[in-house]
Amino acid sequence: MKTSEFREMTTAELNSVLHDLKEELFSLRFQKAKGNLQSPARFKQIRKDIARVKTVFRDKEKEGGNQEEG
Repeated sequence: MKTSEFREMTTAELNSVLHDLKEELFSLRFQKAKGNLQSPARFKQIRKDIARVKTVFRDKEKEGGNQEEG
């Protein structure tokens, strides 16, 4: 997904997406350990998506904090 798509989501949706991505990453690690991994490139995609979600989540936290102070 693109960062712009993540920015349109609410924090609850972001948490849900983050949870799903972490589950998928765990599943891929399990497949790798068993020796039947189909798409090794998916590791990189998922890790980047997790970083994007966390970045957007942090930006939303900062925005919320700035609004409360002002």
